[in-house]
Amino acid sequence: QVQLEESGGGLVQAGGSLRLSCAASGRACSTSAMGWFRQASGEERELVAAISWSGISTYYSDSVKGRFTVSRDNAKKMVSLQMNSLKPEDTAVYYCAASLRGTPLIRFSSDYWGQGTQVTVSS
Repeated sequence: QVQLEESGGGLVQAGGSLRLSCAASGRACSTSAMGWFRQASGEERELVAAISWSGISTYYSDSVKGRFTVSRDNAKKMVSLQMNSLKPEDTAVYYCAASLRGTPLIRFSSDYWGQGTQVTVSS
């Protein structure tokens, strides 16, 4: 079992930055690939970033590449998403997810989800 809890969401102006954090607990959290998804109102949930259990490999969707950075600290059981140059279209609920399946990051498939944190970017 892996438990996930996000924090760090909020309201920011376009061009600003936010840092999301995900605290993980459970036996498998240090060996799980971790991902960040987002779901805007009326839209499907989409993967925006993922990181391998070692932290060596990362994946970013085209919409956030160059603006977002995913990182993890296995000793602290934390995963972070640094979001810079935010745009109104980044507005969504952001979810942390863990995967034990060993699939390539681009095909990240979640086994566990956090409860989500709202990010709102005003224009």
